[in-house]
Amino acid sequence: MKLGLMNNPSKPVIDEATDCGKAGFDFLDLTIEGPQADTVNIGQLRSVLDAYGLSITGHTDPCLPYAYPLQAVRDACFQELKRCAGIFSALKATVMNIHPCYYCPPGMKRDLVAFNIESLKPIAEMAESHGLTLAFENYKAPFDQVATFKRLLAEVPGLKLHLDFGHANFGHDGYDVFCQELGGVIRHVHFSDNRSKADDHMPLGVGAVNWKKAVQTLKATGYDGTITLEIFCNDPVMQYGYLDMSRKMVAELWSRD
Repeated sequence: MKLGLMNNPSKPVIDEATDCGKAGFDFLDLTIEGPQADTVNIGQLRSVLDAYGLSITGHTDPCLPYAYPLQAVRDACFQELKRCAGIFSALKATVMNIHPCYYCPPGMKRDLVAFNIESLKPIAEMAESHGLTLAFENYKAPFDQVATFKRLLAEVPGLKLHLDFGHANFGHDGYDVFCQELGGVIRHVHFSDNRSKADDHMPLGVGAVNWKKAVQTLKATGYDGTITLEIFCNDPVMQYGYLDMSRKMVAELWSRD
């Protein structure tokens, strides 16, 4: 099991990677999005990663309307995702996440899942050509249900699951259902706490998630990969305090039989 954190896209990527390394995390969950992380100097970032022994996972912009039912919009998003895949691959990532696309004319919402499936097929193929596994993240309805994910995984070759435990805490199906039904296809994990109503990104242990049960449930699937502590705070000193507290909690719980 490896623990990492995500760079704040409002701050320079190099600074965020350096802070991640200094804090002793195993990897950087590299999100490529504005306002300051939409461009990445690969050589400069690779030097920082190597200096601290960091690996990366790839995190794409959650606002891309890649499944919108206009081909020109899809094509533009595909090119942006291809650019991101090239960066992730150059930095030796093996996983690239993608979020559900909810953008759709109101009268076409009934076809939202089908639009996502249609668009994900070439994206997953493109990711594979860069040596990356595309991992689809659970979030709000209808992408908060195992039934939806089973359809996605069946119809999109190569697609895997990015399980966000915080999202599952306020979704239709909880993390326990996802782990029991789809544990074998989990490729990346996000941990953060909340009060069961919104994506609060709070430190572990201060919200409503039962982390002892959560860690036991994840371990029972046989998962032993990357876990991002997706915890945000306006004060950087406090944020790293929260991250360290959460890291210690996960490490202690993970060490139990």
